[in-house]
Amino acid sequence: MGAIGINWQVLLAQLINFGILFGLLALVLYKPMRRMLDQRSNRIKESMDQADQIKQQLANTEQQVKEQLDNARKEGQNILAQAAQIGERFKEEAKVEAKKEAESIVAKARAEIEMERDKAIDEVKREFVDLTIKAAEKVVKETLDKDKHRRLIEDVLEQASKGDG
Repeated sequence: MGAIGINWQVLLAQLINFGILFGLLALVLYKPMRRMLDQRSNRIKESMDQADQIKQQLANTEQQVKEQLDNARKEGQNILAQAAQIGERFKEEAKVEAKKEAESIVAKARAEIEMERDKAIDEVKREFVDLTIKAAEKVVKETLDKDKHRRLIEDVLEQASKGDG
């Protein structure tokens, strides 16, 4: 090896120096560097785990929001359906009430018409009685007892109306 220019003593000294340097570097620099890299790796791993947890929570939250929106939508549709049913019920109640009121008005009108008809018939009977009495007085040429003849004629007319009815 001497022919190629390698000195054994220098080579051995350099190997020993390299071993010592390597040992010192391993003790002084390698362990702290390794610890720092492990800590950094752990922080990155924790950050990734937190990111995954946040993604999972976000997905859960989105699902919950979607479910709440669906529930709110269904509830809104139910409320609208109930409002439509209530509206229909009010509409039907209003129709029934209007029909009852119309029937009441018609019944009152019929009663009034019946009462007016009865009044008119009574008035016609009275006038007829008065005319009959006056005609009879003229025929007989004397004054008759009006009350007595009135009752007599009213009785005759009543019997005639019962016979017709």
